[in-house]
Amino acid sequence: MTYPNPDALVSTEWLASHLAAPDVRVVDASWYTPAQNRNAREEYDAEHIPGAVFFDIDEIADTDSTLPHMLPAPEKFSSKVRKLGLGNGNKIVIYDGSGFTSAAARAWWMFRTFGHRDVSVLDGGFPKWLREGLAVEDLPPVPRTRHFISHYNHLLVRDLDHMKANLENKRELVLDARARARFKGEAAEPRPTKHQGHIPGSVNVPFADLIDEKTRCMLPADQLKARFDAAGIEPKQPVAITCGSGVTACTVALALDLLGHKDVAVYDGSWAEWGNRDDTPVEK
Repeated sequence: MTYPNPDALVSTEWLASHLAAPDVRVVDASWYTPAQNRNAREEYDAEHIPGAVFFDIDEIADTDSTLPHMLPAPEKFSSKVRKLGLGNGNKIVIYDGSGFTSAAARAWWMFRTFGHRDVSVLDGGFPKWLREGLAVEDLPPVPRTRHFISHYNHLLVRDLDHMKANLENKRELVLDARARARFKGEAAEPRPTKHQGHIPGSVNVPFADLIDEKTRCMLPADQLKARFDAAGIEPKQPVAITCGSGVTACTVALALDLLGHKDVAVYDGSWAEWGNRDDTPVEK
């Protein structure tokens, strides 16, 4: 079984052969939690795929929000990506240093949210690129400003009001991408929250279960489908995805997109918002 919608991923072989293409732009969107003790910017400066620009999800964000890396205003997103040399006519390929496609998937979702459809994630990310001995450089690129106009797609985003209303209308199945122990309220959150557990009625689909542990690539289509079938997800069922802070939820969104699932949104505030309020019910 092949992915019904394969365009959301590209292979390392494809990218290596298209690095010089005039319409292809490469983006390093690496990001790590404090517990990982890694500095994404320093690692990018030391080595990156030739021509890649660095996309900081904490900077290209609503920096006035008390919540982490929330979506910025469309105008801010356009301004930031223009300066990175990313334009409306580009094929954008995004990778990250974990290989688990989490931060890369977040950037992929952001571009799609702001109307850019020609965007893909590098399957296996930078770890696979390095294992295969492909070219790297430490030279900072000098991007030329490109024309980029955002077209905000509200269908891909859910906020607190949407999620609270969904408790009553149950229009969407809520998928939680966190590890099972966090979903069950048996493990602490990386960011301390008032409450532990999950949104009532949500279903746990840990993002790491969708990734091959050895290759750090997305699972084949039949295995992905089996994971979602086991969670009781119907092909045309509207879905809203949550996680800790809106990053790993995007890996689940990417996987569903590969399977051709059209009606998929991400709850941007996720547990960093829901788990810190006293007016949001919690299940364990």
